[in-house]
Amino acid sequence: MSQATKPTRQELRKQLVRLRMEMHRHELRHETQELLQPLRKMRGTATSWQSSLSSGHAPLWGMAGVTLLGFFGGKSKKLTRWLKIGISLYPLVAVALKNRPPR
Repeated sequence: MSQATKPTRQELRKQLVRLRMEMHRHELRHETQELLQPLRKMRGTATSWQSSLSSGHAPLWGMAGVTLLGFFGGKSKKLTRWLKIGISLYPLVAVALKNRPPR
């Protein structure tokens, strides 16, 4: 059996520097992930909020919009009120017509 040669001081120093650099990279990666976690959480919240407003809930949101327009636009002129209601109902009607089965 051949004896294993001892690493020189220079090789040991190189290994130590490599280990320190790797440890530093891990620390930076970990700190970056901790700093970016709130951003990722907000992105997830925005995505879930957009998916909750998808076309499946369009009638509910349309009715809520019409109700709010009724409360806030109650004292305005009748023509303006009907115009606001028509504008708010347009996306709802468009979604309903798009999802209607073909005849």
